[in-house]
Amino acid sequence: MTSKSSTPENKKVSCNVCMKEVPLSEAKSAEAVDYVAHFCGLDCYNTWKKKSEKEGAKGGAAKKS
Repeated sequence: MTSKSSTPENKKVSCNVCMKEVPLSEAKSAEAVDYVAHFCGLDCYNTWKKKSEKEGAKGGAAKKS
């Protein structure tokens, strides 16, 4: 018998900002240099983006291409 919890449609990921678990199929994602970040919605994505841009201005993040 195959477990349904291992199917892709049931997989959950944590939002990179608020850590809320959301289904992978519903998560928004942004590809960064070495990883993919997942977000529960646009508010968390915008928070992450602003923080990344601020760190980039300080020299802490990779350059945009």
